[in-house]
Amino acid sequence: MNAFLIFGPPGSGKGTVGAKLAAVTGVKHLSTGDIFRGLSPASESGKLFASYAGAGKLVPDEVTIQIFSRYVNGLVDTNKFDPEKDYFLLDGIPRTVAQADLIKSVVNVKHVFVLDVPDDSVIVERLLRRAKIEGRKDDADESVIRARLKEYETKTAAVLSAYDSSLITKINGNQSPNAALRDTLGAYLMVND
Repeated sequence: MNAFLIFGPPGSGKGTVGAKLAAVTGVKHLSTGDIFRGLSPASESGKLFASYAGAGKLVPDEVTIQIFSRYVNGLVDTNKFDPEKDYFLLDGIPRTVAQADLIKSVVNVKHVFVLDVPDDSVIVERLLRRAKIEGRKDDADESVIRARLKEYETKTAAVLSAYDSSLITKINGNQSPNAALRDTLGAYLMVND
């Protein structure tokens, strides 16, 4: 299947920009965070996700890929995604180099949009605000946020090295969501020109 990746640390605006980009372009925005948060808390996968998210850690690669694959297959089986003509905008996968390797055989990455927010204090402030507005438990504790940022820096940022630099466009993630969308849409249109 063909996909674009939207990348960046927690709180960089991936979900907001990704949803708006999907609405404008017709790509299917698929957030693994949303998939994980949608798991039944009583299920084994839901319990596993809660244990990792509560500590600010990434869900193990094999489990992430298994849940992701099951979800995507469900979209294909219910005619909500046609791998022959539709494109995904993947948000939150791959999060490790191992995940990038695991999906390489089934995902053709067309381009990677990176929402760059170099100042961690901006991210912490955004996530604490989001916790109050959306009631997201994983955003309410600054120590968990900092653990998530550390996971991003040590594991997720390295994923970019799995892709040719010509496939990567950095977007200023410090700007407003609408400005970040404008810049991401501009890069998307250039890639699809």
